[in-house]
Amino acid sequence: MAHKVFLFSLLACLSAPGWAADLPNPSLTPGAVNGAVTQANIEQTICVRGYTKGIRPPAHYTNRLKKEQLAEYGYPDVNPKHYEEDHLIPLEIGGNPTDPRNLWPEPRLSQYSAKVKDALENRLHRLVCSGQVPLLQAQEEIATNWITAYKKYVNR
Repeated sequence: MAHKVFLFSLLACLSAPGWAADLPNPSLTPGAVNGAVTQANIEQTICVRGYTKGIRPPAHYTNRLKKEQLAEYGYPDVNPKHYEEDHLIPLEIGGNPTDPRNLWPEPRLSQYSAKVKDALENRLHRLVCSGQVPLLQAQEEIATNWITAYKKYVNR
């Protein structure tokens, strides 16, 4: 009987995506956009060098939120240093800077870590600002499953 339980557990693990923990819980972090950014004004907002510095929330806000969300997410490892409080829809493509629905404690120590997502954020910013990808499409793709978007735009 113990072998059957082990086999079932092993099969369940193998059938689940190995990166599922690297995605935010969509009921806690569905993403939220900045209403001040539209396709019509990207040349005056997100495509202006230094734009995100002016809207990025202060560290005291994100550090407090990270601790709260670590508890909400139920991560077994609650060391805040192991996570980056990240915007699901990045500021670079019109993500809301302070809405908790757009922020989550993203693991730093995993296959699809915060550093990996940063590469996608930079790529999408370039694609949106060059007119190759519409703003709304970039926002939807990264909010729906950023790992799939990473594989589509960065690691082809």
